[in-house]
Amino acid sequence: MTRAQSNDRLRAVHPLPIDTGAVAECRALAARIAGGVHRFIDAHSTVSIERTVLRAYGVDGTDPDGVPLVNTCVDRFLQAGTIGRGIATFLGRALARGAPNPQLAAEELAYGSALDDGADGPSAADAAAALAPHTRAALERIDRMREKRESDRARLGTGPHPWKYVIVATGNIYDDADQARAAAQAGADIIAVIRSTAQSLIDYVPYGATTEGFGGTWATQENFKIVRAALDDEQERLGRYLQQVNYSSGLCMPEIAYLAAAERLDMLLNDAMYGILFRDINPRRTLCDQYFSRRVIARAGITINTGEDNYLTTADAVEKAHTVIASQFINEAFGHRAGLPDELMGLGHAFEIDKSIEDSFLMEIAQAQLVRQVFAKHPIKWMPATKHKSGDIFWSHRVDGLFDLVGVATDQSIELLGMMTESIHTPLLQDRFPR
Repeated sequence: MTRAQSNDRLRAVHPLPIDTGAVAECRALAARIAGGVHRFIDAHSTVSIERTVLRAYGVDGTDPDGVPLVNTCVDRFLQAGTIGRGIATFLGRALARGAPNPQLAAEELAYGSALDDGADGPSAADAAAALAPHTRAALERIDRMREKRESDRARLGTGPHPWKYVIVATGNIYDDADQARAAAQAGADIIAVIRSTAQSLIDYVPYGATTEGFGGTWATQENFKIVRAALDDEQERLGRYLQQVNYSSGLCMPEIAYLAAAERLDMLLNDAMYGILFRDINPRRTLCDQYFSRRVIARAGITINTGEDNYLTTADAVEKAHTVIASQFINEAFGHRAGLPDELMGLGHAFEIDKSIEDSFLMEIAQAQLVRQVFAKHPIKWMPATKHKSGDIFWSHRVDGLFDLVGVATDQSIELLGMMTESIHTPLLQDRFPR
């Protein structure tokens, strides 16, 4: 479906009488909020940002205990109190002293007998000159992956809006790849591999392919590669481009963004507020990480998925609907500062109004239409009901059907498919109970 056809369908739904002046004021206020936060962001880095810099220069591998080299390297300078100068400074100095490549330079920094204190040796200019060709190569790696993705999408085309988004996550990445193929064969346009439970709280990225996960599958570079290869093969059979998703949030947000860029993922869940509200992550750190990760994502041409739908799993979707809109404005402002165009901002919301409320369906349509009109260029991510499901699977299917109807009628872009299992498991999840 072309955007013109999609716009024709949008016009078939009567537009809401939105005050454009109020919308402009909201955007101005959101920009002020983002600007205030950026005064802190622009003056700080984090250990994950510094590890991402090493990864971008091609630093890879682990020690015999499985600790990533990027962690060992950054932690050594963190303990010495000099990481604030930026790990790239020390990497460049090692290259200027004669290290043949960034990998060996990082090994020297991590394991060398003498720690570079920056007092003597190559100047800042020498370090920058030594890094220059490797910086170009790092950017070219990201650009090549973007060009390959865009070429494949142009050649094969994508399915019509709303794109059908399906989740797989067995814990075993090879089984995930098989499930991804099966989902695509059944009509899915987008396949997401849920990350293993609590990986967002682990301050390193596991290494290699994994076959055991908990409530999901570990996000690793090799796992990204395995699923992308399966989708590349399957999309040639099906004759339409298949999109791959993972999660760039938590303590390793920037690193996962880079690994996704290097392995040609299409979408990343990327929203600092998820970690702040639901994982109790330091907001200063994760907002810095969000900015850096979005700079990488913007360069790579990846679409972000934001997490406003999470608010409504614990708050009332009528009383707190304004928090979703407010967060979307703020996410937009942060995204613009990171260089993301509207077309790469998959702002989120959800079908979470209590179905027993009179006119709940009309309110769901109005909320979805409001988001669609205010953020007209954005690939909106529309989430199915979870909180107000029951153990009655027939009720669950009816709710999912209404969700699908709203998504199509209001031209949502990315529509996650409802799952029957929500009606089985959700009533037993204590964290969904109102407090």
